[in-house]
Amino acid sequence: MSRTRTALLAALALVAGASGTALAVTPGDAGIAAVPCTVDYKVQNQWDTGFTAAVTITNNSTAKSSWSLKWAYAGNQKVTSGWNAKISQSGTAVTAANETYNGSLATGGSVSFGFQGTYSGTNAVPATFTLDGVTCNVDGGTGPTDPPDPGGGTKVDNPYAGAKVYVNPEWSAKAAAEPGGSRISNQPTGVWLDRIAAINGVNGGMGLRAHLDKALEQKGSGELVVQLVIYDLPGRDCAALASNGELGPTEIDKYKTQYIDPIAAILADPKYASLRIVNTIEIDSLPNLVTNVSPRATATANCDTMKANGNYIKGVGYALNKLGDAPNVYNYVDAGHHGWIGWDDNFSATVQTIKQAATAEGATVNDVQGFITNTANYSALKEQYFTINDSVGGKSVRESKWVDWNRYTDELSFAQAFRQEAVNQGFPSGVGMLIDTSRNGWGGSARPTGPGATTDVDTYVNGGRIDRRIHVGNWCNQAGAGLGERPKAAPAAGIDAYVWIKPPGESDGSSSAIANDEGKGFDRMCDPTYTGNPRNNNNMSGALPNAPLSGHWFSAQFQELMKNAYPAL
Repeated sequence: MSRTRTALLAALALVAGASGTALAVTPGDAGIAAVPCTVDYKVQNQWDTGFTAAVTITNNSTAKSSWSLKWAYAGNQKVTSGWNAKISQSGTAVTAANETYNGSLATGGSVSFGFQGTYSGTNAVPATFTLDGVTCNVDGGTGPTDPPDPGGGTKVDNPYAGAKVYVNPEWSAKAAAEPGGSRISNQPTGVWLDRIAAINGVNGGMGLRAHLDKALEQKGSGELVVQLVIYDLPGRDCAALASNGELGPTEIDKYKTQYIDPIAAILADPKYASLRIVNTIEIDSLPNLVTNVSPRATATANCDTMKANGNYIKGVGYALNKLGDAPNVYNYVDAGHHGWIGWDDNFSATVQTIKQAATAEGATVNDVQGFITNTANYSALKEQYFTINDSVGGKSVRESKWVDWNRYTDELSFAQAFRQEAVNQGFPSGVGMLIDTSRNGWGGSARPTGPGATTDVDTYVNGGRIDRRIHVGNWCNQAGAGLGERPKAAPAAGIDAYVWIKPPGESDGSSSAIANDEGKGFDRMCDPTYTGNPRNNNNMSGALPNAPLSGHWFSAQFQELMKNAYPAL
């Protein structure tokens, strides 16, 4: 399989002193229309409130005697001065036109200009550039009012850009039935295909085709993303009993023929070609092969088995290969979260493991649209009151008990760095990131309003941290958690979207053993009386009491999430 990605996002997390760049690629497949123009936008220098940027335009169409390049900023950026172009700005919209001496732009020719600007918040690289009304970095040169991928052509760079996202009517009805739930019941959430039976619907519920049919109704004349969770690997979730699955460790053939193949056949139906289908691929699987295998202290026998038999690698590779065939399907591989993968001995190794899977069973790295972090987890999006570079009393924040030598303090910095590491290891430069923000808001009365006291490094971090969990390794039905950022496209450099893949109100696992026919075990991390294990440094679990089986509706959790939402409802 060879499919051309058509435009690239920022290549680096834009932190102080770093440079970011939005590059372009030329098509490599015969029969695909040439990219009419490419734009190379580089942030050369950046400081607390300002930056400089260099822009190079290459014209691949008819020669020009004058030119005008336009883009829009997603954040609060202002151009203050420029050179080699006449630059004007109205609101977020910027226009750069030629000077009298550089208006000539031959076919295949390039022209460069630069500017200085100010910003606050995130200095995100623009996602779209148009040259004389034609969109650059996109095969065929569709104009800005005529988005690419009208239904079944070349993949777009970011499937969430310019698109609505499917609202699951089953989740929406449960949310709306809760007191106050109508405030969020119209939010898009993931559809979890967590067993073979879910493909056709469980207990009278909607199956995959029913969801896709409903998505076509919601779509109307615009673009619409449907978010699916592919989640039924053999020996699933080898380190967490609450989310164990139906397939045994050796049932890889059943996974392929009875689970992935039927899903792939449905997604390939021309009826659904106009939908943008985003798959979250097998959460928690590949990171387990890095952190929870021997000789680590956190190893489990189940994870050792899955490492040895290779069925996580084979299963993910097979899923990427089969599901990635359709041009309207976008695969995002789970990458854990910063509090799991952010340490030096986990970070690069996880990318290596994902790449191993992405080149197994006929898959290639081009079957990977990007990666998703914090799926069904609670890590804060951004710690605003301390950074990894802070120190107190001569001690780095990394030495605090909370950070514990991690390289990252939050999901945004982790996701941007993970993306760059993936590119460094051979994934396409245009891969993007998703961050699940469904339960990482941490609002309410416990949310800090400023940095902690500088008495010592632990007081400083604990007093100012947004994430109020007892330990960053706690993952089950966390007390005090809140809804996070609402789903949003292209919110920061390298991030395709904030998403709610885990539907708020669905339990992570039961707080006591419950007999069931769903293959779900009882994990003590869901028991509020549990005193922990090596994976949470033997701390209390922080879980809410009286929780049902994973995936079942948990009203008390839903109310907790709304109460502590940040931004507040």
